[in-house]
Amino acid sequence: MPFHVEGLVAIVVFYLAILAVGIWAAWKTKNTGSEGDRSEAIIVGGRDIGLLVGGFTMTATWVGGGYINGTAEAVYVPGYGLAWAQAPIGYSLSLIVGGLFFAKPMRSKGYVTMLDPFQQIYGKRMGGLLFIPALMGEMFWAAAIFSALGATISVIIDININISVIISALIATMYTLVGGLYSVAYTDVVQLFCIFLGLWISVPFAMSHPAVTDIGLTAVQEVYQAPWLGSINSLDIYTWLDNFLLLTLGGIPWQAYFQRVLSSSSATYAQVLSFLAAFGCLVMALPAILIGAIGASTAWNETDYGTPDPMTKKEADMILPIVLQYLCPVYISFFGLGAVSAAVMSSADSSILSASSMFARNIYQLSFRQNASDREIVWVMRITVFLFGASATAMALLASSVYGLWYLSSDLVYIIIFPQLLCVLFIKGTNTYGAIAGYFFGLLLRITGGEPYLYLQPLIYYPGCYPDENNIYVQRFPFKTLAMLTSFFTNIIVSYLAKYLFESGTLPPKLDFLDAVVSRYSREHMDKATLVKSDNIVLNELAPVNPRHSLTLSSTFTNKEAFNYVDSSPDLSNTEDN
Repeated sequence: MPFHVEGLVAIVVFYLAILAVGIWAAWKTKNTGSEGDRSEAIIVGGRDIGLLVGGFTMTATWVGGGYINGTAEAVYVPGYGLAWAQAPIGYSLSLIVGGLFFAKPMRSKGYVTMLDPFQQIYGKRMGGLLFIPALMGEMFWAAAIFSALGATISVIIDININISVIISALIATMYTLVGGLYSVAYTDVVQLFCIFLGLWISVPFAMSHPAVTDIGLTAVQEVYQAPWLGSINSLDIYTWLDNFLLLTLGGIPWQAYFQRVLSSSSATYAQVLSFLAAFGCLVMALPAILIGAIGASTAWNETDYGTPDPMTKKEADMILPIVLQYLCPVYISFFGLGAVSAAVMSSADSSILSASSMFARNIYQLSFRQNASDREIVWVMRITVFLFGASATAMALLASSVYGLWYLSSDLVYIIIFPQLLCVLFIKGTNTYGAIAGYFFGLLLRITGGEPYLYLQPLIYYPGCYPDENNIYVQRFPFKTLAMLTSFFTNIIVSYLAKYLFESGTLPPKLDFLDAVVSRYSREHMDKATLVKSDNIVLNELAPVNPRHSLTLSSTFTNKEAFNYVDSSPDLSNTEDN
């Protein structure tokens, strides 16, 4: 296959367009935030993201390289098909559930990152533990994006996929340093336009190629491979449900999502943005589904791709760029491939910025350096952008499937963070003891269930498990949902047990070493007081807010605060860590 100069030119042009928009947005918002709040301005902007830009950036949070390439891959792979392409419906429902139940309480409290409520209620130790699965989730997601981008570039200019992943990661990491959430948000607008135009322009040409059979026929009949509509065997129904719940509920507790929620101009806007993004995810998945169906309906031996087909060559994860490259005219092909390449590049900055934001604020500042200057925090964010970008690159090089990276990215988030988020927001009386117990019980059940993508044999063989081609046992039982529920109920049971034992006097107060039940006025709680300042945010709600001025310190840090949808926290900005 020759080196495609036109493809390289297309990539350069679209990359420059994305970079130009990012630099312009960074320059335009250079002075956003006060002198002492520059780091917060980078994380959540000026908390004034409107409906238009907010809707685009929240949609683009999910609609990136992994979403587009992964959906096309799932539809194309024989034996799976559209029935197993769960991401479009799963993530759309995730945004709807997030908007209905999670966006308003999180935004109304004026948090800066997703981990803030955990550190406020459970303390900085638990915040540090929860940072680990949150970081892994963001890294797996960024790795999926890099993998998809590398696959696309390798098709366009015919270079080794590993080299293209590394180059793409370097470009995306450098781009992330241009600056903050505003840069990410405005490039997301360009990203969606690129994907929409690039794919929809390409679909009619690919569908009309002489080697492509009518996709309506191949949807229900086997022509070149099994019908692309796919089916769900009775033995696999529990696996399907387990994965679907993982995508739907595991798609909520992400910093990349809550970063958009917390940057909205009001809690009501945050909810509306979630609903708009849910609709956007469905619309943007349509061309990817059609391209996957076209790939399954093509006689590849009649194209320049030749034989064997992409599935036999183990290039199913690159089916989208392959269809665009070999089934479309040259000028259409390069426009579509270039646009998609630039678009998925701009998605990577969301995950990297999310990970660096949580580390700089919740780990570095609130756990170790409470008196760190704003300039110091900004530099910590810049350094961690490089480190997290390198980690995501390594994962992209080691994983075999874009869709596999997808499930891995939601796994730890679904099993560990989601039940913790439910407890911290909606279950009154949970504390650090229950949170830690739930954390480790959920993690234990997940690890002992094994993971084929990591070649990890299970220690617990649930009913229905079977060995795959690598002799790694695959679970049919919905053990991921079991692990999530176990984590959730363990948190509640242990929390109330600890509360009873300490408050009844069965255990002496000195044993409350986590300061979670008895020691209300400890140093740990004074640290919590620095998390949310009343001057962090000006609410713009439909209902008037009547601040309560008579709150005591102890009442401020009970779980009751997590249920209030209005900002009723007192001014704690002058509280010092003694």
